[in-house]
Amino acid sequence: MTTVDMWFDPKCPWAWIASRWLLEVERVREVEVRFRVMSLAVLNEGREGLEEWYVEWLAQAWGLARVALAVERKHGAAATRDLYTALGTRIHHDRTPPGRDLYLAALAEAGLPAEFADAADTAELDGELEAANRAALGPVGEDLGTPAIHVYGPDGTVNAFFGPVVSPIPRGEDAGRLWDGVLLVTGVDGFFELKRSRTRPPITR
Repeated sequence: MTTVDMWFDPKCPWAWIASRWLLEVERVREVEVRFRVMSLAVLNEGREGLEEWYVEWLAQAWGLARVALAVERKHGAAATRDLYTALGTRIHHDRTPPGRDLYLAALAEAGLPAEFADAADTAELDGELEAANRAALGPVGEDLGTPAIHVYGPDGTVNAFFGPVVSPIPRGEDAGRLWDGVLLVTGVDGFFELKRSRTRPPITR
């Protein structure tokens, strides 16, 4: 069984697609995925030249990441997985705007105490969000973001990379083949980038 950590920002549609892809990979490969929280709002804090729409997008991302990290710190990977699914379904399928009502509904679905919603409005965990970003991006490159994926080898090595950025979500054996290919190219020493322009928006279902 291969252990995989994927760092996500709950508001990022590309991370959501990658997370659903990894759940498909679990079904067809010997892989166990742990979902871990990072923050694009923290990553871009103080950065100049951002487009106005993205500044507004990031402002909405703070509370989501804080609530998710509070759950991760208190209850661990299984609870984080459940909360991410509850949050992501509302955000990326139902287009529910971030806010206390969203947090409370997602927490209830995940069987978690409503008090975690309070974390959205405090900077108490922001230092830990910064540490989470460092853990996620340190082996990948801090000029990147989410999804950040770490694949742990049996010998203790870590294959870490950003992406994949893919749309729509690969399903079944298609998901497995993409996984095999991603591991193949990222496992090559000195491999850095393979990219083409996006021709479609994130298809999150």
